[in-house]
Amino acid sequence: MNKKTRQVNVDEITEIRELLREYGVRATPARITVMQELRAATSPLSHADLADKLVPLGFDRATVFRNLNDLADAELILRAELGDHVWRFETFDPDRPAGEKHPHFVCEGCGSITCLDTMEFTPVSKRRARAVGRITEILLKGHCLDCDAAGLV
Repeated sequence: MNKKTRQVNVDEITEIRELLREYGVRATPARITVMQELRAATSPLSHADLADKLVPLGFDRATVFRNLNDLADAELILRAELGDHVWRFETFDPDRPAGEKHPHFVCEGCGSITCLDTMEFTPVSKRRARAVGRITEILLKGHCLDCDAAGLV
């Protein structure tokens, strides 16, 4: 049985420790590891996704859950519900203003989630949006290219 070994990046661990302390959060091994996994992810991860990766490393599911919520409450990570009643977590994009969220695309065929860049509204869309209220998040649903090509629509 092949066992994956984790690469230790001392600079990243130091950076995460400093970030946690800056936000007044204790830098525990579980929090550092959760932050490392979220930083390495290319899309938001659920508690189950993270638990699948971290339980084999010796962290229990409850610890992963508590740390995700603690990090989200401290505003170190984003917590989002993308239309399927499952909380997913991701790190903040350092290139975005503090607290600003980016749009996501959810494939209705396979469930994959893709982070999208900033969306530009037309002048008409901006007026309509202002008439409704303040938009805080954009979620697009459809079928990814793989599902379209496979005819899973």
